[in-house]
Amino acid sequence: MKTQQQSEINQPVSVDRHAKDEPSVKDKNLTVNPGDVISDKPQSTEEKAKQVAVDSPDITCDWIKVPTYFIVEYPNGERKALHHVVDAEEISDVIRQARVDENGNRIWW
Repeated sequence: MKTQQQSEINQPVSVDRHAKDEPSVKDKNLTVNPGDVISDKPQSTEEKAKQVAVDSPDITCDWIKVPTYFIVEYPNGERKALHHVVDAEEISDVIRQARVDENGNRIWW
């Protein structure tokens, strides 16, 4: 009688470069994307700037990398880290402001 170990067939296959030693998001039963989570501990703007929300290929196999926080520098020199989900409306406002000329007219390509 063969044991289970003896009946396994081990074939040489390429190593999955996306495989990780840690459990997947699905295995952890998370209700949000890990990149969307806001830390309970206070973080500096520099620490927030290093966080990544998405770092994976899309359906066309193009690699997509999206920061968790968008760092915005205002005309008065203030720097602010805007969370890509929580502060989405403010991010849109910043983008709109960046597309106007000195007279406040919207610039289109």
